[in-house]
Amino acid sequence: MDIVILAVVIAVVAIAALGGLVVGSRRKKPLPPPPPAAPDITAPPAEPHVGDEAETPRDEPRRTIEEVDLPGGGAPTAVEEPPVVEAPPIEIPEPTEGRLIRLRARLSRSQTALGKGLLTLLSREHLDDDTWEEIEDTLLTADVGVQPTQELVERLRERVKVLGTRTPEELRGLLREELLKLVGTEVDRTVKTEPEDRKPGIVMVVGVNGTGKTTTTGKLARVLVADGRTVVLGAADTFRAAAADQLQTWGERVGAHTVRGPEAGDPASVAFDAVKEGKEMGVDVVLIDTAGRLHTKTGLMDELGKVKRVVEKHAPLDEVLLVLDATTGQNGLVQARVFAEVVDITGIVLTKLDGTAKGGIVVAVQRELGVPVKLIGLGEGADDLAPFEPEAFVDALIGD
Repeated sequence: MDIVILAVVIAVVAIAALGGLVVGSRRKKPLPPPPPAAPDITAPPAEPHVGDEAETPRDEPRRTIEEVDLPGGGAPTAVEEPPVVEAPPIEIPEPTEGRLIRLRARLSRSQTALGKGLLTLLSREHLDDDTWEEIEDTLLTADVGVQPTQELVERLRERVKVLGTRTPEELRGLLREELLKLVGTEVDRTVKTEPEDRKPGIVMVVGVNGTGKTTTTGKLARVLVADGRTVVLGAADTFRAAAADQLQTWGERVGAHTVRGPEAGDPASVAFDAVKEGKEMGVDVVLIDTAGRLHTKTGLMDELGKVKRVVEKHAPLDEVLLVLDATTGQNGLVQARVFAEVVDITGIVLTKLDGTAKGGIVVAVQRELGVPVKLIGLGEGADDLAPFEPEAFVDALIGD
């Protein structure tokens, strides 16, 4: 019985101990945090209403830019402005009237051999067959040509026979008259640039490589400007890299506008645009510089014909000037024939006539093509291109 009571007591004590542990563990568990309090919201300051007075502005000292201390690092670097490219000054070309007479001394330096040789032979006391053969040889050597030489010798023989006694003055007068007949004084040598029914006049310049074609075109622009004309230049020589630049430089010197295209572009397109712009600008003359070409190259010559046809969609060409190097002599006549077959040549420009060229080429090329020499080049100067004047030319041939 005592054992039962002891067991009951122990059980009661154990239960009481377990109950205390449970209560203690519950007391140690943290309580959940209280809910956060609502934040205090501060109202924004009230904006002024209409009629409220604003605060009176305060006067504060201000500093100039010179007084402001800039951060270190040295003086500021000055930015260089790109250089301004100034247009070249416009030149006033030398008047064309009487230009060949002014250049007579330069012409006569290389041409008097023909005149002096003929005068020396004609001054012989007895003019036998051998002397007349020498006269023929002198004329042929001067590139006069076979047919013109025979005509001149025949007329001279007849007139000398009638004249009888021959003084130097009479011989000079006789030779001058016959040479003038040979060169031709009745031919119209005016460069046609003023069509009656329209503007502008259109001039195309053609020729073989190396004859001075682009330079001649630039000098011709100076001739026209000197005569009071306005000019547009068409740089249709697109095959030679420097041709367009060269022509533009010539144009800028006299105030002429230059139309150009891309390198190796279509020359006919450039020529067409040049005439179009010339019409829009209302200028007097359009000068078209074409590419130099070998007269033996059929494709290049056909292209020249294309340029002519394209230009004529605007208006007919007023002049087609063939530039020939006077020093090439009879070889230049071969070139002239081929060009005349492709385009209708209306005039000839003889360049380098102040060098080793022989004056007779003037007669020969006119006979070959049936068109007159209209301009001659007598040097490298800008104004050394002169309208051809038969009297001044013959006077330079026979000398004083």
